[in-house]
Amino acid sequence: MRDLLHLDLLKQGKALLAFSGGADSTALFHLLLENGIDFDIAHVNYHMRPSSDAEAQSAARLAASHARVCHTRSCRLEGENFEHRAREERYRFFGRLMEKHGYRYLLTAHQLNDRLEWMMMQLCRGAGLPELLGIRSMDRRDGMTILRPLLEWDRPSIEGYLDSQHIPFHTDESNADERYTRNRFRHRYAAPLIREYGSAIRRSFRYLEEDSDALIEAMDFESAEELFFASNPSSLRSLAHGIDAVFKSIGYVMGHHEKEGLKKGGTHVIARRYVVSIEAAYTFIAPYRSGVVMEGGFREECRRLRIDPKLRGYLYGAPEAWQTIRRLKGAPTPLRSD
Repeated sequence: MRDLLHLDLLKQGKALLAFSGGADSTALFHLLLENGIDFDIAHVNYHMRPSSDAEAQSAARLAASHARVCHTRSCRLEGENFEHRAREERYRFFGRLMEKHGYRYLLTAHQLNDRLEWMMMQLCRGAGLPELLGIRSMDRRDGMTILRPLLEWDRPSIEGYLDSQHIPFHTDESNADERYTRNRFRHRYAAPLIREYGSAIRRSFRYLEEDSDALIEAMDFESAEELFFASNPSSLRSLAHGIDAVFKSIGYVMGHHEKEGLKKGGTHVIARRYVVSIEAAYTFIAPYRSGVVMEGGFREECRRLRIDPKLRGYLYGAPEAWQTIRRLKGAPTPLRSD
């Protein structure tokens, strides 16, 4: 198979490809060329392996050989939770590039094996339909539209394509290390299932994504300073899913009990650091500030607008967020003094 998902969208504007130099992103690079897609690439070098510098240089050479721009980012991350921090660093970099250069879509090279591995891990942790799907063919993050054109290709098909075209790629030696949970799922469970039932699994994911779109309403959170806000969907399940997505975007993974608590509505303090206020029309998420001394006029307006007390400490020191929440609650605009 040579078909890419969302090919019609890919032809509508210039895209940015997240490029590692591995089999998946290398295959997607060449398939985009074959289909006449306008794109550049972005590569992040974490300096974690001896081959990291060579891979960054190889990415730049490949882009130049096809008249594409290679945006590079070099960073060193130390301490715990490297994968999460690397992902956040990577997407911040992509977001800056998207805004600066006007790329329409961000492309990632996730494929069918990745999707099944993720689903199996989530299944073993206890998750609902949106979490099980996780990797979707089209997604949004931090204002970016993300497309995954290879999501119906499996790993053998990708490697077969590269081999048939004599296209070299880099191999991350850590992918074989079964000390990592994902690698255990990859080698012991996902890969054998894809080999035997690939077509059916591909079809099942297609149906599941359609079902999820029908069941879960999207919450389009906006932000002002550190305040996130969105109109409420019609179902509490959609509400909890939307709030969970915001927390993941700021680096916090909510626990099961926290997610279940959100379905009751009201106000919740999460991890002693954030407050979630679920009102009739809107949901607000902000840093939690306690013990803040506020002047009387501010407190009185908060009472009049029925702003939850747990939100007030943050709003008192965040003028843009304060004016945003006043506007959403229909407060009159103050008269200008001039």
